[in-house]
Amino acid sequence: MQIRTRLTLQFLLIGAVIMILASFSIYFFSARYRQQAFMERLMAKARITSNLLLEANLNASMIEQLERSNPNKLNSEKIIILNSNDDIIFTTDYKNEIKLRYDVLESIRSGRQVFYQQEEYEIMGSLYRLSVNERFLVLAGAIDNEGKHHLEQLRIILLIVCLISIIIITVAGWMYSGRALKPISDVIKRVEEISVTSLNLRIDEGNAKDEIGKLAATFNKMLSRLEKSFTMQKDFIANASHELRTPLTAINGQLEVLSLKDRTNDEYKTEIKSVLEDTRRIIDLANRLLLIARTSAEGPISFNSNVRVDEILWQTRDELLRFNKNFHINSNIDESVEDESQMTITGDESLLKVAFSNLIENGCKYSNNHTTNVGLNSSANTFRVTFKDNGIGIPEDEKLKVFEPFYRSRNAKTYPGTGIGLSIVKQIIENHNGNIELMSEAGSGTEITVTFHLSRISET
Repeated sequence: MQIRTRLTLQFLLIGAVIMILASFSIYFFSARYRQQAFMERLMAKARITSNLLLEANLNASMIEQLERSNPNKLNSEKIIILNSNDDIIFTTDYKNEIKLRYDVLESIRSGRQVFYQQEEYEIMGSLYRLSVNERFLVLAGAIDNEGKHHLEQLRIILLIVCLISIIIITVAGWMYSGRALKPISDVIKRVEEISVTSLNLRIDEGNAKDEIGKLAATFNKMLSRLEKSFTMQKDFIANASHELRTPLTAINGQLEVLSLKDRTNDEYKTEIKSVLEDTRRIIDLANRLLLIARTSAEGPISFNSNVRVDEILWQTRDELLRFNKNFHINSNIDESVEDESQMTITGDESLLKVAFSNLIENGCKYSNNHTTNVGLNSSANTFRVTFKDNGIGIPEDEKLKVFEPFYRSRNAKTYPGTGIGLSIVKQIIENHNGNIELMSEAGSGTEITVTFHLSRISET
């Protein structure tokens, strides 16, 4: 069932219930009012007749004559007056249409006013005291044809009004729900136009204040993320293909040249060494691509161990110096770092080692003196590691781009590399609930600050 149909039915149900309850209430209180008004007329009739008979001492014929000339006489009016011995001393009910009931007479005798129905007649009984010892029972009955006719007409009117109202409510509900759901229909039509090749399209957000506007705004943000993701994926595939094609083409060319004619052992060794270098480059690139995939899937929730950042830095430093004799790595721990708890976070040791290795290696690689200065300092609930060099620096317009996969600044094109390192570093740091800041100026070196929020898993 469509939402519009469901809303219309709900609208109809609510409106119908309200109309039925309102109609029932109107009819119920109208019936109560008619009965109360008719009771008062019966009481007034009984009181007047009793006064004429018992106090004015008029005889029955005179009273009947007065009643016949009374314009306010009730329909089928019957008056019965009994003495204390239940003897009838006056009656206009010559055909005995009103039956005297013992229980009713007893209730009247006790001083209560009694109203009851007998077939079409509505009867009111009350006690009339002429003196302390003289008490009379007065019964007044009549048929309220006029009041019941008005109620019948009211019932028909209310029924017609209910039916017409239900029809109007149904039409109004259908139109209202259609108007209310129109923004959603517009969103659906717009979404159907969006595909992989048209992710640049956006949904009209309207005033962006109601729920539909907020939904459209949220969807547009998601489209922006998807568009960015598709663009990055497309660029990633293109760059990865280019990076892989270059060494593969070189390997293929070298092997083809080798296969053209016989060569000396030294020539074979030279070519094989070149092929091995290109192969290592491919292996390194493949490892980095796998690392990008891993860091993209990881998150802080997957880390379940405490690691000391300073120990990882020293291990990384020792490994880099072991394989790069010309590197110089200076480290300095600020006085603000007082104990190991200020350098302990929840994370993955191997991933942090990869990040620190890339940052230190870049500093040494792009500096003429191959030197990187590493500083550690702490404040409040954060721990910072600074990597500073005096190398070639990064142009101002490329500072943000260097964290994109395969992007290399224009002044670094002459240095070996793939442009993946900093993107991996950024992803690893963010996965550890940290952030990375870069300050650099072309020709004046680069300073990268990594900030971690201290967090530890309680050890049991």
